[in-house]
Amino acid sequence: MDSLLTYISIAAMMVVIPGADTMLLVKNTLSYGRKAGRYTVLGMATGLTFWTLIAILGLSVVIAKSVILFSTIKYLGAAYLIYLGIKSFFAKSMFTLEEIQAQANTPSNSSNRHHKESFMQALLSNVLNPKTVLVYITIMPQFIDLNRNVDQQLIMLAAILTLLAVAWFLTLVYVIDYAKRWLNNSKFQKVFQKSTGLILVGFGVKTGI
Repeated sequence: MDSLLTYISIAAMMVVIPGADTMLLVKNTLSYGRKAGRYTVLGMATGLTFWTLIAILGLSVVIAKSVILFSTIKYLGAAYLIYLGIKSFFAKSMFTLEEIQAQANTPSNSSNRHHKESFMQALLSNVLNPKTVLVYITIMPQFIDLNRNVDQQLIMLAAILTLLAVAWFLTLVYVIDYAKRWLNNSKFQKVFQKSTGLILVGFGVKTGI
């Protein structure tokens, strides 16, 4: 029980510490609204589920031990974050609050496209994140009892991490969406968008090092 509480504490800290997922969530929620934020969270959860399946199949250890596979994932993930950062930096200004509300009330192909893009961005960001692999092969094994069913324990630990991440990021979505009325300023949006782009590029460079 004590070890489980310790794991939950560590997992919570990993989730709360701002990273590429946080910046991606903030960008999509401010740009396209609360629903896009929720799709971003869904993409993150799907990415974590993907790595859980990989870990159960035993492939996460194989990937971690293979310099070629690990480096490929590492550099693809870095390149994707840099791409998202550059795209954000040079993108047009965010929608105004009125435009976002209009999209929320009037479903369109454009809004659906933004939701799908938000989902795919978060999914790819997590699937191509080598640090996620390290969580499964360095942190989780410390809380697994080899005398019991390893796969069941792995699923439980991964589910805890995913649920904590979903709860935290959904909370952020609503906080960001609520604060959006005070952030509906073109100058702020321009500075934020370019700053977000630079930060994502920074995370990409850091991932690739």
